[in-house]
Amino acid sequence: MAEAAASAAPQPVEGRLPQSPGEMFRVFNRLALQGFGGVLPIAHRELVEREQWLSANQFVELLALGQVLPGPNIINMAIIFGDRHFGLRGAFAASAGLLTVPLAIVLALSLLYQQFASQALVTAALRGMGVVAAGLVIATAVKLLRTLDQNPLGRPLCYALGAATLVMVGLLRWPMVWVVLGLGAVGMALAWRLLAAADRAAAAKEAAGR
Repeated sequence: MAEAAASAAPQPVEGRLPQSPGEMFRVFNRLALQGFGGVLPIAHRELVEREQWLSANQFVELLALGQVLPGPNIINMAIIFGDRHFGLRGAFAASAGLLTVPLAIVLALSLLYQQFASQALVTAALRGMGVVAAGLVIATAVKLLRTLDQNPLGRPLCYALGAATLVMVGLLRWPMVWVVLGLGAVGMALAWRLLAAADRAAAAKEAAGR
């Protein structure tokens, strides 16, 4: 079933890249305007499935880098992605696309919220939106599970690290920075050892074949 889902998923078109900073601004602005409760699920749909600028594995790698850097992960991702293609212009275009129009909308809505925050209907609507946002994040996580097949750690170790993160952050309420530094360091060390062992095995096999 996992193989069928992976084969049915859109694959990135070779050479499919943003053509200009303006196009990058439009795409990031479009995904930002859809991101009610969180932009990350929409970013995956727009960048991986719709525009096909990134593969699922590339998206995960970019997300991992964005999460370990200070600041919102989606902003970090936009800056890194934009800089990768158009340098400083691309970084400004992508981040401006994420922030400019949504900022104006948020400022306007904040004024309205001050007037109607005490209304039961408004409170209920916001709580309902929170549930939807959680569902979107879970759906994106499920989509990204298929990338674990190409992870050097393998699924069991990935699941173990993910479960440990859930317990430390979600249940024990440990500070995020220490969890990222601690488990992140463990994950990188394990991946390095496994990749090094695979390289040695490949070198030994090649030497034996000569």
